Amino acid sequence: MSKVVVSPAKSFSLNISEIAPDKSISHRSVMFAMLSDGVSEIENFLRAEDTLNSLAIVKNIGAEVEDDGKIIKISSKGIQEPFEILDCGNSGTGMRLFCGLLSSAEGHFVLSGDKYLRRRPMKRVTAPLISIGAKLDGRENGDLAPLSIRGASLKSFDYESKIASAQVKSAMILAALRADGVCTYKEPELSRDHTERMLKGMGADIKVEGLKTTITPLKNLLSPLKIRVPADPSSAFFFAVAAAITPDSHVILEGVTLNPTRIEAFKALERMGADITYELRDDKYEPVGNIHVKYAPLHGIIIQDKISWLIDELPALSIAMACAKGDSVVKNAEELRVKESDRISTVVEGLKACGIEVDEYEDGYKIYGGKLKKAKIDSDGDHRIAMSFIIAGLQCGMEVTDLDCINTSFPNFFELLQKITKVEFIS
Repeated sequence: MSKVVVSPAKSFSLNISEIAPDKSISHRSVMFAMLSDGVSEIENFLRAEDTLNSLAIVKNIGAEVEDDGKIIKISSKGIQEPFEILDCGNSGTGMRLFCGLLSSAEGHFVLSGDKYLRRRPMKRVTAPLISIGAKLDGRENGDLAPLSIRGASLKSFDYESKIASAQVKSAMILAALRADGVCTYKEPELSRDHTERMLKGMGADIKVEGLKTTITPLKNLLSPLKIRVPADPSSAFFFAVAAAITPDSHVILEGVTLNPTRIEAFKALERMGADITYELRDDKYEPVGNIHVKYAPLHGIIIQDKISWLIDELPALSIAMACAKGDSVVKNAEELRVKESDRISTVVEGLKACGIEVDEYEDGYKIYGGKLKKAKIDSDGDHRIAMSFIIAGLQCGMEVTDLDCINTSFPNFFELLQKITKVEFIS
């Protein structure tokens, strides 16, 4: 499927219980199972290309996996040297977290991925790992995949990161679990905290005090995971924006993680005027519940804080900004430059093609709210750019090309979209 044509939508009311399971938690669940002393059970695992690649990698490094299509059971007898190159596909999360997990494992490991992942920067993870004794190398002095890892003894550390990145933090936490002493990690702003929550739930000695995380190395293997992966708020957010920009529309997004570090984009949409409410129920590893989103007229907003909490949702949020009354500004979002595409450039170019005036900055952009018009958008192989501009098509119609990337995170996206509007696929 190379192209889709989306028709404008009329008002809709939907209750969606089939949102893609959370990608971040799915990745971590199979990796962290390698640190346990029993059989981990993972229900509602995201069966998308990126996460299935992570599952294939844990098989290749020694996990025994049973999968009945509903529950994945993983048992590990320790990480083993693989026979094959470990393919992370399109996933920066997969590659960066496996760097941390494998840096202290006995053996030699090579991580690679698709053409898009092989051009994404990895030094933000490899450099701090190398500084504590990891034997890591790759193209351009360890910045680009394929990455070579030879397990080594790691030193304890007191590391202060210059960027708020859950991927960097998670890689260093995983390394710390097998370091030779207590480790501390500090970040300039609290980034997403799935790793800390899940590992603490498995029995790891991890303490979080503000922006400082203290990790005590493992004395014993962890308790196995017993988890149902909640729905992914990043995926759910596309349909939140759909309701927020379509008059007289309402959507209920069921079973979503309500982790505060994951729903900042919904909070931003609320500040723009959307009518959003939350129903919370507790869970062992993550808070989970339903999100109700109703249409209301939107107004411009400035986004400059807690960027790491909504970095993945900014392309979709930018569609809401384009439909809002007034101007919106995104600042301090340099991280968008090194995602699956340069998302600052792809968002700006896409909105301009749709007739929206946009100013581009090194760390963000300014969007002058207006009326979207139909355009032809190339996703540049970026799933979030593709889905964001498809959602924009609910306003004005849209043609979007290079769609295979959507399968990396949200395989049933079009199935849900067809409940709202007419979708024409062209090969």
